[in-house]
Amino acid sequence: MNDYHIAAYYFPNYHEDSRNNVWHGNGWTEWSLLKAATPRYPGHQQPKVPLWGYEDEADPAVMAKKIKAAADHGLEAFVFDWYWYDDGPFLHRALEEGFLKAPNCRDLQFSIMWANHNWVEIQPAIRAECPVRKYGMVDEETFFKAADHMINHYFCQPNYWRIDGKLYLSFYEPYRLVQGLGGLENTKRVLDIFRQKVREKGLGELHLNAVVFGIQILPGETAIQKPEEMLTYLGLDSTTSYVWAHYAPINDFPVTDYETVRQAAKTANAEFAQRYPVPYFPNVTMGWDPSPRTIQTDRFDHLGYPYCPTLGGNTPDAFKKALQDAKDYLDVAPDAQNTLFINAWNEWTEGSYLEPDTSNGFGYLQAIRDVFNVFKT
Repeated sequence: MNDYHIAAYYFPNYHEDSRNNVWHGNGWTEWSLLKAATPRYPGHQQPKVPLWGYEDEADPAVMAKKIKAAADHGLEAFVFDWYWYDDGPFLHRALEEGFLKAPNCRDLQFSIMWANHNWVEIQPAIRAECPVRKYGMVDEETFFKAADHMINHYFCQPNYWRIDGKLYLSFYEPYRLVQGLGGLENTKRVLDIFRQKVREKGLGELHLNAVVFGIQILPGETAIQKPEEMLTYLGLDSTTSYVWAHYAPINDFPVTDYETVRQAAKTANAEFAQRYPVPYFPNVTMGWDPSPRTIQTDRFDHLGYPYCPTLGGNTPDAFKKALQDAKDYLDVAPDAQNTLFINAWNEWTEGSYLEPDTSNGFGYLQAIRDVFNVFKT
């Protein structure tokens, strides 16, 4: 293996879930959107077709194939997008029934990013403001129900991913966490209790991460003056990014060249490292095309996500250049601890995936293996 810690985000909406059964009909998964995708402009490469077919990720045998491919090509961990709302969990079966019950699950580590954003109806999205299905804010009681679930089901697993020996947990929208918990002061108290509960279980320390997309000051907040100060105030340990689209402009509609955005992301790595008072772990994004989440019979205009610009020219060779950018950054940024996040293992309906497809095969995974010298001894 190599000396770099490479994790890919995993979006678990490719298995049956009870909420989706209510919202979309029995048996619905996000594969339905991918299968229905069509070209929305001349030269648009849709639909994307998975080489492995439209499989059920909650099946341990299916997940075992993903684990093997990830581990064989240099990934150290999956970071599962993880959902818990005021009435409990959502989309947990991929992790709890698929990954953790796979016969080779110990060959890959895992962790979670609490995707505490509002769940908006974009499966598919209308050409107007989309309704909110569930709100991402949670109160203290709900927070600790979720925290206890993490402690009892995930943190105790021997292959739960750690950074510098600490259990890695990320928050997608830190400001929404603060909003739900009633302000910075109470959020700090709650996180301190959370850390203590983990210690009392004999599991060591937490490494709490904030996705920079969600570092914002709430209206009326006076305890801090700048968004960056939130990190220190709450005692968070690091920052990272989820996807280039959050911070590297993708402006040309309907398609923006991957090379242009790659250069912008490269610049942003250095800027984030200077801006934030805690280590910043860089992100590499394989692609961006949320058009499968639009109504395919409606006009594809520039209206805002998911009616938005896509990335073009994101070949495996172009992706390889982005990986090399990240490796170069890690080699001169010791605070980043050789840790890299990739979007994504399977964001098929956002056009960002490492899983093999019928056009490029294992090309994107091969790029990781080539850049990071996975088999170097």
